[in-house]
Amino acid sequence: MDKYEAMRVFTRVVEQRSFTKAAADLAIPRSTATDAIKQLEARLTVRLLHRTTRHVNPTLDGEAYYQRCLLILAAVEDAETAFIGALPKGLLRVDVHGTLARHFLLPGLPDFLTRYPDIEFFMSEGDRLVDLVREGIDCVLRVGQPKDSDMVARRIGVLEEATCASPQYVTRFGLPASPADLEGHRTVGFRSSATGALMPLEFIVGGVSHRHTLPATVTVTGAESLVAAARLGLGIIQVPRYHVAADLACGNLLALLEDYPSPPVPVSVLYPRNRQLSPRVRVFIDWLGQEFTRRNV
Repeated sequence: MDKYEAMRVFTRVVEQRSFTKAAADLAIPRSTATDAIKQLEARLTVRLLHRTTRHVNPTLDGEAYYQRCLLILAAVEDAETAFIGALPKGLLRVDVHGTLARHFLLPGLPDFLTRYPDIEFFMSEGDRLVDLVREGIDCVLRVGQPKDSDMVARRIGVLEEATCASPQYVTRFGLPASPADLEGHRTVGFRSSATGALMPLEFIVGGVSHRHTLPATVTVTGAESLVAAARLGLGIIQVPRYHVAADLACGNLLALLEDYPSPPVPVSVLYPRNRQLSPRVRVFIDWLGQEFTRRNV
């Protein structure tokens, strides 16, 4: 195995903390991965990995070598793509909220894959805290203010929020004229599966953001269930407007407190700070920013 391939094997072993999982990712026998690391350590005359029956972890030398391997592998891929005029290729793995994917990503994905036919696209859905390096994810698309300092966050836009409820709910509880009128009202609670926090309603009043926590008739962790519960008259919800645009247009839901908007929510693409962007990730992020601008209407 040449040095370049040995570096690829080594980086995946470090990221997966496992010879077996790294070999599966690279579609090679486990014995090949094991031999490659043994030969690499012999050539460098240093121990790169601590091995136990359950885990594989890099030594201090191994961590330093891992960081250099990342730069070298990314530079080789970038150079080859640039000099031979080839289009980006390879497996592209992203993680994204399902509703964002269905509205902003999937509709234009056929055009993206037609433009870059050698990119193999894998998408996982969720809002959990993803370990990008360990799980081999190239980037994630997230709503809200990024909090992970280990990630580079590139903002691609903001989402306008809508406060709404069903006609049945308004008939029963009344139409609030301002956030001060929310006493006695109920909400469909939304609990973030990433943080476990129950999200309050938020309004801008006189240029200042105010949060209101109302009693919850029912609490959910999924955006689809949140909207479905609101359609059934179970409470007020606050969601990105694109998610309920059709319901508002046909009257399934009514917009509330439009003079008191919720602060817009940022949408960002996050990727590991210690990794140089590969060509396939770079073109994907550029394309996704354009798609978001085009479809965020």
